[in-house]
Amino acid sequence: MSSETKTQEEVAREKLIDLASEFYDQFAEGDVPTMSIPTRTKSNIEYDEEKSVWVYGDRKSTRSAKTVSGAEKLLKATYAIDFLAQQLEEDRSSTLRELYYLSESWDLEEAQFNSQDESNDLIEDLEIVSDVTREDFHMRPEESGATIMGPLKLREQTRRGEREIHCQKDVGEGGYQIPNNPDTIEFLENDADFVLCVETGGMRDRLVENGFDEEYNVIVVHLKGQPARATRRITKRLHDELDLPVVVFTDGDPWSYRIYGSVAYGSIKSAHLSEYLATPEAQFVGIRPADIVEYDLPTDPLADSDINALESELEDPRFQTEFWREQIELQLDIGKKAEQQALASRGLDFVTDTYLPERLTEMGVI
Repeated sequence: MSSETKTQEEVAREKLIDLASEFYDQFAEGDVPTMSIPTRTKSNIEYDEEKSVWVYGDRKSTRSAKTVSGAEKLLKATYAIDFLAQQLEEDRSSTLRELYYLSESWDLEEAQFNSQDESNDLIEDLEIVSDVTREDFHMRPEESGATIMGPLKLREQTRRGEREIHCQKDVGEGGYQIPNNPDTIEFLENDADFVLCVETGGMRDRLVENGFDEEYNVIVVHLKGQPARATRRITKRLHDELDLPVVVFTDGDPWSYRIYGSVAYGSIKSAHLSEYLATPEAQFVGIRPADIVEYDLPTDPLADSDINALESELEDPRFQTEFWREQIELQLDIGKKAEQQALASRGLDFVTDTYLPERLTEMGVI
């Protein structure tokens, strides 16, 4: 069977088994087994001019069986590979949380995970070294609940067959829930002019209640805080395949700027997937520190952790533009932060009748 006729699951399974075979071959040749992965730190991401995304640099970390700690990590990797290969062979799936608990049934105590962070990190390691996404491993996070609402008709592949859904006419006020693997979706019809990614559920509900999606032909994507990979992936597909501008609307604080950054530039932890997940053309619509001053919004004082985060962003390569330097320095100067819902101080319709239309017009989106 040629690689062109193999399914994604078959390719993923073969790559996992090849990785385990490398450990075996190293043993057979008398070498100490090792696994080398990029260092996942801010200092080891760099801008790829050709792809317009942030990716890992050349710094590597090596997991080696020379140490007890390294040997345990490789042992856990081998057990995880065995589980994933069997899962793919049986066409089953599991959550990251289930993998953590399932490891408690493995016969060697040293192979069991000490925390879910440890098992999550290992899955990311396997993604990087095998060049296969966890979605193709049939691994999924706990339900994120992120949704989209707007003038888009799509076809979704499910275990019960195909179904066609219009993301306004065929869904309730909650919208269409984004599946774990958005690549199973086929876009059929599209009447949208742009995509608006919204951080909070309260603001998402305000936009839908006020009919913003209908009046401006916009697909509203609820990020639900720090967006899940599926949310970032469908946003990228909406931009790349339907040629729709993407704008991101968040709270006005350093943690929310990082939410925008993960949509536009990719996150540090998943920099190996930036080309697959990030939308470099995404623009930030607000809340900007300048909005806090211009609209005299209700605010909270910056906490020490906020100040440290803002100062860190001034050094973050993903925020090295004149716009972000000006906004971050302004926020440090005024010492305040504001939520999206602070716009309600000017009335429940202000955000849909004034703030977003004016800002999006200035940006050339509408």
